[in-house]
Amino acid sequence: KHPNASSLHSTGREVLLPRAGLVTLSVIMAVFSVTAVVLNATVIAVTLRHRQLRQPLNFALVNLAVADLGTTLTGAVPSVVTNAVGYYISGRVGCVLEGFCVALFGITALCTVALIAVERVFVVCKPLGTIIFQEKHAVAGVAASWLWSLLWNTPPLFGWGNYELEGVGTSCGPDWQSRDPKNLSYVVCYFVLCFAVPFIIIVVSYSWLLWTLRRVRRGAAAAKAEARIAWMVMMMVVAFLVSWMPYATLALTVVFKPDMNFSPLVKVMPIYMAKSSTIYNPMIYIYMNKQFQKYAIPFLLCGKNPFPPEEEASEVQTTVSPLNNKITPE
Repeated sequence: KHPNASSLHSTGREVLLPRAGLVTLSVIMAVFSVTAVVLNATVIAVTLRHRQLRQPLNFALVNLAVADLGTTLTGAVPSVVTNAVGYYISGRVGCVLEGFCVALFGITALCTVALIAVERVFVVCKPLGTIIFQEKHAVAGVAASWLWSLLWNTPPLFGWGNYELEGVGTSCGPDWQSRDPKNLSYVVCYFVLCFAVPFIIIVVSYSWLLWTLRRVRRGAAAAKAEARIAWMVMMMVVAFLVSWMPYATLALTVVFKPDMNFSPLVKVMPIYMAKSSTIYNPMIYIYMNKQFQKYAIPFLLCGKNPFPPEEEASEVQTTVSPLNNKITPE
């Protein structure tokens, strides 16, 4: 049984971190939550308002913003309250609901990052020849990311796996520590299919993409455009993995070495690093995508744009010629 379960089912007042530490966590998560809500809502609203931004890649980026917004509202915002109070206040039902929602949005976000990597491979590397990544493919990929996440986060609601208090007892997530065979089998399947598989897709896709971009003619305008987009998405991938990898590592350690003792700081930092991941993607997107930045900055500043207008290089969709290995505009 999870070591924090008794506190959850009774008073929820097991103290694992000093009061000052909980208040500090509450303040930090409040800042992250407000920032994440503003930036992800901006990505969604600006893309919906401007037709020229509704490209297949942006479908996935908006889906990522929706998932990040969901993680913030169901995971980060409640943690502001529970850490401010000093203990978990939502009871068993609230814990299960929080754990399910945060896991659902988190895995959807990871699958969406994998979708973005695959989209770049289709656009640049042309693995299927004349088949082009279109809006219908983007929509199908977005739907698949939600369905896959829903498929693997629902079983704990019906007895295969569980959601319990984690960290210092002020947030909830999948139960990594239970040695029950059903729970252990679920956790192993969950890691393999919801983390390892998307991660492998991301690594393979970007290795292929970077290898292709290195082979094309230097200086080509389309190649520069694709390289710029590739670096933007690469930054998103790195930010996402840096945020979530410590949490995944901690969870795996707990699964395979359940008797290992961790300090409260080691327990709590990976959890809140993962929840802070929701601000990095929109920041990178707004900063590195000049086309989007042109609309997002005035939106955020109520119509004002402090930056001088620049001649925008359009984000050209590209193909790779199998004969001459040059990237040329479609």
